[in-house]
Amino acid sequence: MSSGYDPARFERIRWTIYSVLIAAYMLVFFHRFAPAMVSSELSAAFGVTAAALGSLSAMYFYIYTAMQIPAGVLADTLGSRYAVTLGNLVAGSGSIVFGLADTLATASVGRFLVGLGVSVVFVGLMKSNTVWFSDRKYGSISGLTLLLGNLGAIAATGPLALMLLYVEWRSLFVALGIVAIVLALLSWWLVRDRPEQLGFPSVREMEGLPPHAPRKQHWIKDLRAVLANRRLWPGFVYDFGITGSLFGMLGLWAIPLLRDVHGLSRGDASIYTTVATVAFAIGCLLAGSFSDRLGRRRPVLQAGALVYLSVCLGLLFLPWGPGASGLTLFTLMGLSAGCFVVAYAHAKEVTDPALSGMAIALVNTGLFLGAALFQPLFGWAMDLGWAGLTGDGVPIYTAADYQRGLWLLTGFAALAAIASWRLVETGCRNVSLPAR
Repeated sequence: MSSGYDPARFERIRWTIYSVLIAAYMLVFFHRFAPAMVSSELSAAFGVTAAALGSLSAMYFYIYTAMQIPAGVLADTLGSRYAVTLGNLVAGSGSIVFGLADTLATASVGRFLVGLGVSVVFVGLMKSNTVWFSDRKYGSISGLTLLLGNLGAIAATGPLALMLLYVEWRSLFVALGIVAIVLALLSWWLVRDRPEQLGFPSVREMEGLPPHAPRKQHWIKDLRAVLANRRLWPGFVYDFGITGSLFGMLGLWAIPLLRDVHGLSRGDASIYTTVATVAFAIGCLLAGSFSDRLGRRRPVLQAGALVYLSVCLGLLFLPWGPGASGLTLFTLMGLSAGCFVVAYAHAKEVTDPALSGMAIALVNTGLFLGAALFQPLFGWAMDLGWAGLTGDGVPIYTAADYQRGLWLLTGFAALAAIASWRLVETGCRNVSLPAR
């Protein structure tokens, strides 16, 4: 084991870096889910139908999806510090533009910039975790990361509904932009890409293991190797189906569904999305820790997919409504979807360690491609049979309109369940390199 360093100082610096990055990630989640809470205000402000509202909200996901592979390249080449600092600056500017927008086009530009900026935060954070934390605890730290990140999503449900009683939505997004710019400054000041930059040995050396050999070929060849890795693609499809549809549903359509079909107010409807989001956060923590303890990845991912599919079928066919039945379904939806966090550990373990950023980014691309497609497709499905009724300039949809969208949700879940059986088991160790 390497010596000559202060373990207490290392722990303090490690968790300081993690805290700055996780704060930025919490803001990522807030922006992801906030449009559901202000859907009525956005429809009224810009005079849009369900399909147009879905496209506005999904603008975040479009660019986020397109940026995942570049985000992985940035994390593996320039490092997390540079990527997250720049990302926060862009996201902060976009949030301010969105809050000040007076047209749909300007709002779309703001939403686009938010998605562009935050697109690099998660991959940068997860890449940082690969070098500042032990391989044996990666599932657990990934679960903790998603748990804490989801506090931002939780804040975008019930707490945001309360804030909107006192603060105008435009002022809120301007304030969020200022917070992101402050986080950019903190990222540049406090974050470092590797322990070695501060005079520490690598985490592997601290554990008495040899350091991973550095990659010497051009990043384009590395990217080609990642894209050609067939073991990564089932995880891509898994996240596309489960987490893509969950984020698409909770981020936009769950509140209108509960409001229009079950007659709930925005505040009451937010209880259900809050419950689902809290359950999702807890599910991430439990799934990551359980997978590490079990020493396996595949069974956890399979179980999550099957339960999620069952919940989607329940939303489609069961006579559920406000109260115990609805809360149960939303809780199970969040808990089961939380198993997706294990897909990141799986991706890291079927790829050369030096390329972990790109591997995680590829799997993450599936998630946001799913969300980007799900939100407008759900709105398109609703508009197919819409009678054209409006109230105060806001379209009015029936239970039958939402039922068509729930069929789409079930289809996404079924796709993920199929993908879960195509995953290889890693045994919680890297299987891309020969054993030493």
